[in-house]
Amino acid sequence: MAILRNSYLATALGALLASVLAVAASAITGPRFASGLAARADAAIAEAGGQPITARFATANGWPSRHPVLSRGNALDEGTRDRVAKAVAEIPGVGGIRWADGTAFAEGTAAAVEPLHCQKDVEALLRARTIRFEEGSARMDAASRTLVDEVAAALRPCLGSIIAITGHTDASGPEPGNLALSLERAQAVRAALVRRGIPADGLRTTGRGSGHPVAGLEPTDPANRRIEFSVIATQPVRPTPVDTPGPR
Repeated sequence: MAILRNSYLATALGALLASVLAVAASAITGPRFASGLAARADAAIAEAGGQPITARFATANGWPSRHPVLSRGNALDEGTRDRVAKAVAEIPGVGGIRWADGTAFAEGTAAAVEPLHCQKDVEALLRARTIRFEEGSARMDAASRTLVDEVAAALRPCLGSIIAITGHTDASGPEPGNLALSLERAQAVRAALVRRGIPADGLRTTGRGSGHPVAGLEPTDPANRRIEFSVIATQPVRPTPVDTPGPR
């Protein structure tokens, strides 16, 4: 019996030692492996014409990972994003890919699109009221949070479609700042809709700065500070394998 207990103890100690060695080896080789993947991903992105997309081979906690997060590609067309994601996926050792601004389901670039009634419903809500933000900030005021509740309710019947959220500013500040602020505001609306049950994988955000004022208004008119929605339907697509990326 004592021999049996000693055997179990030896097995347990051996397993523990193996685990410790595995963790130590991972700590040494993990960053090097992720760094190598990142370098190859940068080259693949450049070859696919995907600047300024970046690939981060790390978890949210900073641990090395073979599953990259692609970012900074929000303004690129779907075809370019699709080409870049697939180029990175073909690198040996790379696992599943996701986009920082969406998920990895595939959207065919040739899919037929059509406006949905949800867009008209949202436009009707925004015709008399505006999603407002604190000056120079992406923080919505209290009244706008109630309006976002209504926008989410109007969008809910069209879940499964693609919802583009576009932020605009007036021309009262420098344009680089306007572009950044308009995108931050669109992303704030996206986050608010997600909290209200609208799936994140169907939401797209873009910031246009002050370059597209409302027709008939001066570029500096505060009424140009606005959020616009575009809701389109896409043809159904087949589910992709776990490690096969799509554009968003």
